[in-house]
Amino acid sequence: IASSSQTFKHLLPLLVDRHRCISVDLLGFGESPPGEDYTVEEHVEAIAATIAALRLRAPFTLVGHSLGALLSSRFAARYPAQVSHVVMVSPPIYPDPSELNNRVERMELDAYMRAYEYLRTNKTFTIANAARVGRLLKISQIFEISENNWDAFVKSLQNCIESQTTITDLAQVQVPVDVIYGAQDQFIATGTMRVIERLRNVRVHRVELNDHLVRPRLARVVASAIGSAGPARAAAKGSNNLDSDHGH
Repeated sequence: IASSSQTFKHLLPLLVDRHRCISVDLLGFGESPPGEDYTVEEHVEAIAATIAALRLRAPFTLVGHSLGALLSSRFAARYPAQVSHVVMVSPPIYPDPSELNNRVERMELDAYMRAYEYLRTNKTFTIANAARVGRLLKISQIFEISENNWDAFVKSLQNCIESQTTITDLAQVQVPVDVIYGAQDQFIATGTMRVIERLRNVRVHRVELNDHLVRPRLARVVASAIGSAGPARAAAKGSNNLDSDHGH
């Protein structure tokens, strides 16, 4: 959310010698056109339209970061013949509270939902503080909430992150899935990865000393997951790798 293909600037140099790499700005962000409702379905169909326009040779490895990771799981579930491998980076997966046995974890999940509701209902506060966070973390070119993308931010947050079906989508995915996240990720709810690890075809990788962004340390793990998976776990040399972005 509120990001662009710049999210993958540390990852692409690790892949381009072996793969054709295409970074996609999601609907309403970066240089992509605006959407209408920014539902999961609308986002996924926009990705599908981009793929069709590029005439990509299927199947390909689909890499998504944050919001893009959630959309990647839905895309793979909807278009199984097109995807050979899904890599979900820093996915803000929030399961149904009933799936978390720990009371503290359920309270933490509720806190995330309350925080997101506050952000999307307090425009002035959110835009002002997003700018401060971008300057502080030196990610101004990667993360930006402004008047231009406010509608995309609010509706994507509400329709794709606060209300999501990611675990159900993942249960339908038939190809290998690698989930990669930083140990210091500010948007990973405690207990979430334990739920994900129970799903078939899913491998979870925890990267120490990394937060939500695709910094060099995390980028190397993502590249390794793509490159070392073997014929059964990733596309072969010369295949397509489609990076579907947004930093949350």
